[in-house]
Amino acid sequence: MPRIPADALRRNAVRAHESLGSGSGWLERLRPSVRESWQRSLQHHRDPDAPRPEIVFDDAALVYYRSVHPLSAVMPVIRRLLVEPGEDSGLLVAVGDELGRLLWVDGDAVLRRRAEGMLFVPGADWSERTVGTSAPGTALATGSDVQIAGPEHFSRLVHSWSCTAVPVHDPDTGSLLGVVDVTGGPEAVAPHTLALVRAAVAAAEAQLQVHRLQAGRDEPRKGALASLGAPRRRTSRPASPPARNTESLELLGRDRAVLHTGSGSVELSSRHGELLAVLALHPDGLTAEELAALAYPDGGQSGTVRAEMLRLRNLMETVAAGTPVEPLVPRSRPYRLARPLALDAGQVLRFLEQGAHRLALGMYRGPVLPRSEAPALIRLRSNVSAVLRQAMLSDAGADALLQYLHLAEAEHDAEAWQRALQVLPPRSPRRAAVAAALERIERDLA
Repeated sequence: MPRIPADALRRNAVRAHESLGSGSGWLERLRPSVRESWQRSLQHHRDPDAPRPEIVFDDAALVYYRSVHPLSAVMPVIRRLLVEPGEDSGLLVAVGDELGRLLWVDGDAVLRRRAEGMLFVPGADWSERTVGTSAPGTALATGSDVQIAGPEHFSRLVHSWSCTAVPVHDPDTGSLLGVVDVTGGPEAVAPHTLALVRAAVAAAEAQLQVHRLQAGRDEPRKGALASLGAPRRRTSRPASPPARNTESLELLGRDRAVLHTGSGSVELSSRHGELLAVLALHPDGLTAEELAALAYPDGGQSGTVRAEMLRLRNLMETVAAGTPVEPLVPRSRPYRLARPLALDAGQVLRFLEQGAHRLALGMYRGPVLPRSEAPALIRLRSNVSAVLRQAMLSDAGADALLQYLHLAEAEHDAEAWQRALQVLPPRSPRRAAVAAALERIERDLA
């Protein structure tokens, strides 16, 4: 903290709040880092009573996202250095991702219950854009350590709290991975608290480097892409987030769809997979003519659709035999499913809407049924690929973008490779592999 008495900091912040919009000049009495954060906050919220945290991950998505996030590897270090010593000291320790979404919140049990009242909980968005000035969001916005005392928070919801946050950087690329925050009363912004959090983050970054070196020895990497340091494309089906609905249809990176139900999984024929996917996309139902137009490249015939739907209905009844729930049988007049069927492609789009790039990439195994010529599937395939690409080029950090470049569809995407050079730090050892890939693309085009 700067050498300004804590009481003076609080008084200045209270008066700055009271003077918002009046032009009285109290904003100038805030510490520079806080003033600049307030100015950014005012671009999103004119009223300090308006900013409220938002829950962006449900329980299932949060469990999966934490499991694939790089910071999961260093949580034992964070718990040992910060959480365990602070359990009886009236402090909370939160770890968030690079976009300000809290992934873990641990510490004093009484304080945790109190913090739930302002949604300081795992799965909530505490970025500056959402809640205004706070230690986690402001540390990520600036890439620097920050301490925010009481009314220095932009949102009045948080005025009874103080917090210290330190960003966590990737030891290889220097890009932001997330943030470690300590929240509580006045003790949370003591000088020794900042020193303690800095030391814990330094230890976590060192542990992350050790973890990667050990993984490299256990699983040698090959080729130029592997030298980028991003996770290699998996050849087996990765774990998916637990679903509330046990029925889902897997379309990504497969020539034939796979239906997952409570009683098991079954690979469908090309046509049956297409028909089931089209029905899942249109839960209100379709006529035989509409279904034919969406599932057959030449428009098809309603008689052909009826015959295929009869076969599909028989298959669904066989799959559901012995289960206590009603079969997912396609009904007629109009043709529709008995209940919603989740598509893995739809889940990827939802993750991208939430800014959960790593989560989306972890589920994305390639284009939607790449051999399908069904008009509805072609549109879905193009939409998912285009949204994923745009998210990578416009919003993704270096690690997510490098992971995207492992996909076959990005192999010759010069713009994506050029974007990787822009986001990688100048001294990153991974720039050489990216530059080599760009040279290869230019030779191929020539």
